[in-house]
Amino acid sequence: MATENKNLSEYDKATIPNAKSLRFGIVVSEWNPTITEGLFKGAYDALVDCGALPQNIIRWDVPGSFELVYGAKKMLKTHELDAIITIGCVIQGETKHFDFVCSGVTQGVMDLNLQNDVPVIFCVLTDNTLQQSIDRSGGKHGNKGTEAAIAAIKMAVLGL
Repeated sequence: MATENKNLSEYDKATIPNAKSLRFGIVVSEWNPTITEGLFKGAYDALVDCGALPQNIIRWDVPGSFELVYGAKKMLKTHELDAIITIGCVIQGETKHFDFVCSGVTQGVMDLNLQNDVPVIFCVLTDNTLQQSIDRSGGKHGNKGTEAAIAAIKMAVLGL
């Protein structure tokens, strides 16, 4: 397991560009809200910690993870942003629904990155159990949302 001994919330602030002049969008799935709210908090707190102004962080909620792609696409068209973070959580169930949702969201976020000049960061947990998601959204492995925020900052300044 890649993150077994890694805390996803650890970063060296001295190595992160200052985000004061950057604008971010965060699209959050309402499905599995305990997890997605934890991921959002990790992302938001890291952005602000690295200098982003709260008024330069826009949040939109969508019903589920599958809708993240459409939400990010509309956000790209309606706001001038430097990066977007998509936050969701899909937990393995007894049917193939998990596979279809995970595949669709992954492909959709990749397509947005290929078709646009604004980076769209994939922060969708695709875990086998609820406990694994808890561990990665503010639990024993830290917060994947924090990691996504750092990636968003780094990608936003890549082309500047």
